[in-house]
Amino acid sequence: MASMDLRSEIREFLRTRRSRLSPEQAGLPIYGGNRRVRGLRREEVAMLAGVSVDYYVRMERGSLAGTSEGVLDSLATALQLDEAERDHLFALAREAGTRSTRRRRTAPATVRPVLQQVLDAITDAPAWIRNGRHDVLAMNQLARALYSPILADPRQPANTTRFVYLEPERAQEFFVDYTQIAEDAAAMLRLEAGRNPHDKALIELVGELSTRSELFRQRWASRDVRFHRSGRKRLRHPIVGQLDLDFEAMELPSEPGLHLNIYTAPAGTPTADALKLLASWAAGQEKLPTEQTPTPADRR
Repeated sequence: MASMDLRSEIREFLRTRRSRLSPEQAGLPIYGGNRRVRGLRREEVAMLAGVSVDYYVRMERGSLAGTSEGVLDSLATALQLDEAERDHLFALAREAGTRSTRRRRTAPATVRPVLQQVLDAITDAPAWIRNGRHDVLAMNQLARALYSPILADPRQPANTTRFVYLEPERAQEFFVDYTQIAEDAAAMLRLEAGRNPHDKALIELVGELSTRSELFRQRWASRDVRFHRSGRKRLRHPIVGQLDLDFEAMELPSEPGLHLNIYTAPAGTPTADALKLLASWAAGQEKLPTEQTPTPADRR
């Protein structure tokens, strides 16, 4: 499969968003007690969006080419989409309106030396850079120590979503909130697939995960999408125990498609003390697992 099936993606995304929304949630009256569809009917969505039923049916069949931003915005409001879902809907519409299959400029597979310098200058917090496929491209020493269970996989570059779904026992031990982590990982990949449906490496990753993980197949089929910008991440580290970390994830303006992730903890907390202990442990190690750039043989 060279790219995502765009019409199918549009169809299933709109259908699943419609089916989760009840008439009561949409502020619509209910006539009669026997509804044969789950969630809203197509004609109800059309009414809420201010378009004809035929026009909405055409959109839900996978045709968003030529749809104006105003109609897309009205549709997003009618379906009560959150920010990530709106982004996904507009990304699908942009792709539907693109007549060629020319690939967008892909994110680099390595980071510039100055970005590694930036990471290395951050000494008190784990910091690392990933791409939209969740490949780990660069880390500082504390991040290598923190993510040593993930980096133990000989396959490079390390991929956090592959670890979550294909090493479930180890991942459940490492991530305290494993179920939420798994849901977020699949939803983030779905969002990336909408933006870059012709990314061969992403399509291969999704295919591998779908083939080898029933849990991933279930999460992927939900069509959920999600941003992952900030929050709390709880880890069980084999050396220092549980860490309750705050994270910030931000896209790098100089390298579109790459994201900088930084984990911190408030001063004086057990987690802050544990990070200091982890840094001391890492400094005493002759060699830590690495996220080194893969060779062509590693990619096969």
